[in-house]
Amino acid sequence: MHFDRLETRDPEERERALFARLPGFLKSALAEAPGLARWLKGVDPAAITSRAGLASLPVLHKAELMEFQASDPPFGGFANAAALRGSRVFLSPGPIWEPEGLGLDPGGGARAFFAAGIRPGDIVHNAFAYHMTPGGFLLDAGARALGCTVFAAGTGNTEMQIEAAATLRPRVYCGTPDYLKVMLDKATETAKDLSSFAKGLVSAGALFPSLRAGYRARGIDVLQCYATAEFGVIAYESAAEDGQPNPGMIVNEDLIVEIVRPGTGEVLPDGEVGEVVVTSFNSAYPMVRLGTGDLSAVLPGRSPCGRTNTRIKGWMGRADQRTKVKGMFVDPRQIAEIVRRHPQIHRARLVVTREGAQDAMALHIESDAPLPTGAVEITLREVTKLGGAVKLAPKGSLPNDGKVIADERDYST
Repeated sequence: MHFDRLETRDPEERERALFARLPGFLKSALAEAPGLARWLKGVDPAAITSRAGLASLPVLHKAELMEFQASDPPFGGFANAAALRGSRVFLSPGPIWEPEGLGLDPGGGARAFFAAGIRPGDIVHNAFAYHMTPGGFLLDAGARALGCTVFAAGTGNTEMQIEAAATLRPRVYCGTPDYLKVMLDKATETAKDLSSFAKGLVSAGALFPSLRAGYRARGIDVLQCYATAEFGVIAYESAAEDGQPNPGMIVNEDLIVEIVRPGTGEVLPDGEVGEVVVTSFNSAYPMVRLGTGDLSAVLPGRSPCGRTNTRIKGWMGRADQRTKVKGMFVDPRQIAEIVRRHPQIHRARLVVTREGAQDAMALHIESDAPLPTGAVEITLREVTKLGGAVKLAPKGSLPNDGKVIADERDYST
């Protein structure tokens, strides 16, 4: 079963629909969000009709968004002021201000609940925070849009949460992956019956295989979704017939997801690990090529559940690898510039270590053609203003983990 026919569209039909819609959305967004118009100054919305056209636009990183917001509070001109009436405003760590999206399910959470086996009429115990940040509201709205009844538990006060769950008998837990275990363990200590829990949808933390298996042993099938404050649910797991998760996470409808080389806007081939960059159609908060700072990769093929949208591997770490070396910051964008100047480089990774009491760095490179390391060393110094070694690595030996800068300094000695 699927939430609607959109989930099983031919991928080419979905792609045509998204990019037929994008130029008009961009035109309206540039007119209604002056900060976005300044950021994309000179862009012709009518020309952005494909992934190649979208990839020509700059990636907006959260550090830059924070600068926009600091100079033009609260939203930096990236929000549609007219869409804020009757809505909510959130503040996430950073700090970054976010307006609530439009509609009954602004975060697209209903699809994630449905894919996890949750159905209309289920009672959902929502243990995400409702205080300042949007997490609780995003999942709350998704569950109610599906037709569920939601208990707005929020965070903390575990004993009262257990009392509430023992009384309401919710079938569904929604919250961080580990808090459900806290509730279940405490309920066992206090002889409270939480056996009504049968399904879970979790996010904002790692659902380790052992933790998932532990829940399954207690009769609870727990799936996860990948969500951010700006976009809501970006991707979600689906369940096989036996309740086990299918491989990967399915990208939500109405979002365009790209995987780019950290520090650049260059879209990577499927399977390569890079930064998750998202474009949404949220007219209240039009984010175009926003870099999430998270790492993932596209998983080839389609999900066994029949949903046809792109799958990603889920959260694979952080792309923000800016590192201080000898008192100066080295940024992934600088490594990307070195690669740009030497097209023979297939993959590069700057490794920072300690030699005695001093910082040291070495640029490990895989090259598609013969390349003198001395020339790359000169470029490394020119770009970073720091000296370092260049080491040729065998083709395919550098890890495909999206890491451009690896800080391997040991501070324990």
